Amino acid sequence: MPTVAPLDLDGHVIAAAFLGDVPFFATASGAIHRLDQGEKVTEAHDGLLACVRDEANDTLITGGEDGKVLRIAADGSATLLAEVPRKWISVVAAGPQGAVGFAEGRTARVRLADGTIREFTEGRSVEGIAFAPKGLRIGAARYNGASLHWVAMAAPPVDLEWKGAHTGITFSPDGRFVVTSMQENALHGWKLDAKPGAETRHMRMTGYPAKVKSLSWSVKGKWLASSGAPAAIVWPFSAKDGPMGKPPLELGTRADVMVTSVACHPGEDVVAIGYSDGMVLAARFADSREVLLRRPGKGAVTSMAWSRNGKLLAFASDAGDCGVIDLAG
Repeated sequence: MPTVAPLDLDGHVIAAAFLGDVPFFATASGAIHRLDQGEKVTEAHDGLLACVRDEANDTLITGGEDGKVLRIAADGSATLLAEVPRKWISVVAAGPQGAVGFAEGRTARVRLADGTIREFTEGRSVEGIAFAPKGLRIGAARYNGASLHWVAMAAPPVDLEWKGAHTGITFSPDGRFVVTSMQENALHGWKLDAKPGAETRHMRMTGYPAKVKSLSWSVKGKWLASSGAPAAIVWPFSAKDGPMGKPPLELGTRADVMVTSVACHPGEDVVAIGYSDGMVLAARFADSREVLLRRPGKGAVTSMAWSRNGKLLAFASDAGDCGVIDLAG
């Protein structure tokens, strides 16, 4: 059985992440805790709403109710990247070339490395943003679909239409697909590499009993793992048309306990699965083999993150029940 180093924090923890070998935990109150030769705390926001890891330079990007967008370094120091007074920064994204995306209301913004900020206004509120893996391009999830904007060009956006409220967005690592999570317990996808003039190919991924709040691509992008069911639902994306006409894997199935967080391993086709009762297990795509990583605890798992070498897994919960799992035991 792997060993678990627990960390008990106050209140809802939004994100767990590793910067180098140091685990970070971002709380909704705005405090960011790190386990670096003892517990250390950075008071970052007056109410934190969003936190993602910027893989390009190994920092965190955070947004909050105070209208600020910060970059948190491995030593816990915070740098102000942008501020929108009297607005809530509800979503953030880290992109290539030092670019950072954030959104409030109907406006998505991209801050370039030189400090220049570009704005993209949607007809309805922006619920999710993500950068494409190739080129400086951002996707914004909104009502009735998603918009794709080239950041450095004045070209009109590509509108990906599908009726309903789209609440999150992700690009496949090879850039061939974009997938949104929806208010109606479903995912929707579009194939982006169709020939000019060809009809956009849609992918409907339905049947979830709950909203999908966690998505994670496998290391080579052949699989997309998702929460929102009593198992991790893992869709195949290796074929040219992605998951169309193919059933998903269902890993870590439990009778009446929902999966609330998924995190694919950085080097193997394995996914960590976090549940509404705090349990964590790992499952392998090839044969569905499971390994229990943590027994049930307090609160639903809200976020998980692997260390770069894949030997440590940090987890967070909505009850402040956090920790680091050492798979080497």
